[in-house]
Amino acid sequence: MDKGMIIEAIGYTGSALVLVSFLMVSVVKLRVVNTIGSIIFTVYAFIIHSYPTAIMNVCLVLINIYHLVKMSNTSKESREYDLVKVSPSDSMLRYTIERVSEDIMKVFPGISLDFSKANDSYIICYNGSPAGIFVGVKTDDNNIDILLDYSLPEFRDFSIGSFLFSKLKDFGVATVTYSGPVKHHKEYLARNNFNKTGSKYIKVL
Repeated sequence: MDKGMIIEAIGYTGSALVLVSFLMVSVVKLRVVNTIGSIIFTVYAFIIHSYPTAIMNVCLVLINIYHLVKMSNTSKESREYDLVKVSPSDSMLRYTIERVSEDIMKVFPGISLDFSKANDSYIICYNGSPAGIFVGVKTDDNNIDILLDYSLPEFRDFSIGSFLFSKLKDFGVATVTYSGPVKHHKEYLARNNFNKTGSKYIKVL
């Protein structure tokens, strides 16, 4: 491989990482991968003396670092959430679900957005705005079969789950079960101590 091909490979690698980053579900992963891609593309731009491209990518790196630092400073230790119990037919709940429906489908491939069977639902708020949605079917034995446990992208640091499951006990919930899509959800279930039993994941509160 000659020098020219190596330089082109650097450029293609940087471009590919930047593009792939936008497919990430997690905002943190998106910014990390985007930063790596932008750094590589900056090197490529300097090699080929494309200084406007280099400056743009340096700016992207700085922007990503700024937001990563900002997110780390608002981690679960410093965030204060509120758990608001609402009716499954609540207009704010339905509006929030509709507004983020595309992202829900991306996070939970194949999920049904028909929650007509739900009889228990909550909105997790941060600074008064919705940060997460929890919808399920509560049974007579104080178990909730989860239909949707969703966090907005900027809150996917597992902090909402820790808060949610610590507060559900106050609403008389003893256990929660989940049997929905797990493609992007396994790490969340593991971090929140769900145990797999057959086709279901179970957590005792």
